[in-house]
Amino acid sequence: MDKTRQLRLAKDAMDRDWSDPELDLDAVAAHAGYSRYHFIRAFREAYGETPGQYLTHRRIDRAEDLLRTADLSVTEICHLVGFSSLGTFSTRFKAWTGLTPSEYRTKHVGRGAALIPGCYAMLWVGGFRSGPGRTERNSGEAG
Repeated sequence: MDKTRQLRLAKDAMDRDWSDPELDLDAVAAHAGYSRYHFIRAFREAYGETPGQYLTHRRIDRAEDLLRTADLSVTEICHLVGFSSLGTFSTRFKAWTGLTPSEYRTKHVGRGAALIPGCYAMLWVGGFRSGPGRTERNSGEAG
């Protein structure tokens, strides 16, 4: 398997599992056939940022969507997109967007669009968490 394909498989795994707060860099690197440190170097060379930066940006992009569209608290969104610390989430969100999550929501909501009820938004992003690291998928039940 060529280097580009291996890296793409690892990137696909991060795209698929981005919301898992316990997404393990070692497992993603092994999936691509690399050691942790070689994977970080190869990923940066191929994509212009480290796997950690890529994953953070992916999570913040999802948070931006949820802040604009879902009736969920900033804390709920923080956890839904895979951050375990509200402080880290807020700091990284502001570094990426220039606004705190609350400022971002205020700026982008209120232009006549109704927010999606939180229970539906949670189902949309993958279900409700039921204990550490577990997701319970509901069969169409809302909120």
